[in-house]
Amino acid sequence: MADTKLAIVVLAAGQGTRMKSATPKLLHPLAGVPMVGHVLATARALDAQHVVAVVRHERDRLVEVISAELPESIIVDQDEIPGTGRAVEQAVAAIPDGFDGDVLVINGDVPLLDADTLATLVARHRADGAAATLLSAILDDATGYGRVIRTANGTVDYIVEQKDASDAERAVAEINAGVYLFALGSLRQQLARLTTNNAQGEKYLTDVVGLLRADGLDVSALPVSEPWLVEGVNDRAQLSAQASRLNSMIIRGWQMAGVTVQDPSSTWIDVKATLAPDVTVKPGTQILGATAIATGAVVGPDTTLVDCEIGENAEVKRTDATLAVIGAGASVGPFSYLRPGTMLGADGKIGTFVETKNAKIGAGSKVPHLSYVGDAEIGEGSNIGAGSIFANYDGVKKHSSVVGSHVRTGSHGVFVAPVRIGDGVYTGAGTVVRKDIPAGALAISVAPQRNMPGWVEKNRPGSAAAEAAAAAQTTNPHQEN
Repeated sequence: MADTKLAIVVLAAGQGTRMKSATPKLLHPLAGVPMVGHVLATARALDAQHVVAVVRHERDRLVEVISAELPESIIVDQDEIPGTGRAVEQAVAAIPDGFDGDVLVINGDVPLLDADTLATLVARHRADGAAATLLSAILDDATGYGRVIRTANGTVDYIVEQKDASDAERAVAEINAGVYLFALGSLRQQLARLTTNNAQGEKYLTDVVGLLRADGLDVSALPVSEPWLVEGVNDRAQLSAQASRLNSMIIRGWQMAGVTVQDPSSTWIDVKATLAPDVTVKPGTQILGATAIATGAVVGPDTTLVDCEIGENAEVKRTDATLAVIGAGASVGPFSYLRPGTMLGADGKIGTFVETKNAKIGAGSKVPHLSYVGDAEIGEGSNIGAGSIFANYDGVKKHSSVVGSHVRTGSHGVFVAPVRIGDGVYTGAGTVVRKDIPAGALAISVAPQRNMPGWVEKNRPGSAAAEAAAAAQTTNPHQEN
């Protein structure tokens, strides 16, 4: 059931200039999800009555993602008045009438803050009956952060920024994490008192804490269990660090669920991927997007899967695949390239240096070596000879080919689409198939071989080949030409 006494404000209006990117900071991906998507997922898990997202820079791109991740979000555009205090002021004004609870303020650039930590914050705030409760962190080196200064009885007295702190205040190891929970009535009253009379000309949300204390109201602070929970992302280095930490957490979660990950340091798994027990992931593997891997499958080494389905006991090694479906017991690789639309049936094979695209390959069928299969359907139990090409493009349009079941095609064949090859067909090596082949037929390209005796000695005199040919003629003067 929704927490009818909780509203969440997500601050997503920052420009993120330190990212030095054409992509808005909050849309940079972590584990296959935009950074702000992780924050919205946490908000969804808390099941608040209202979620308000405050946007400004690149607002349309952000709103598109926010609306997709959390459609019920209320979107608020921050105006020209800068500062987190102003952003929250506008968000509070957008909360529907009749709500009278607590307002949780979180930042869109803190992707690893989890719902359990925030649920603990909410419970602590309500148990204490404080006007505000904030998250804090204890750091070995708090340089650069605002310090949480407590009273003798342990409640928060005030927050002081590094540049304004005295030596004694700088010695405090507890920092403000920038996550706040306010009683709505108290918050509204203090937001109305904020001004921009400061060096930055901004409305600071931290000033609300001081105003509450000046009115004699209690403010609590709850230190997080691990400081990285509240670390923000401001540049590419911090993005990489948080991505690596999140990936480690994802991998450990799958290991605890029965998945073997041989080398976590070289393995990346997106948050939306799913792996069944007894899957084995070998080194150098990336399992991305919504890839799903069934029991007993072996993936890797050196494999990238994007939005793929891998069946039970299948093996996929040294392969790059996107939007492909691999059946149970099938084998793919090494050095295979599976483009979108590839479907390999149970116990089938896509082998070494094979590229496929929009290819449906039936159960037990094999494309073992050095081939391209594009816009084609192959039945069951067929074998496509090495070096085969499905020529699907006539320079203007793509065309499709159909190969039946239990077909055997010779090496170095070319199938010029559109063609249909019936069940049980054989084709000779080097056959160029330009027209349909009926079931059970043998198709060959008839081009008689012509030998030209003496051509090498005549046209390449003095070469090693000419000398070898002359020696062979001397040894066996009756050799047939």
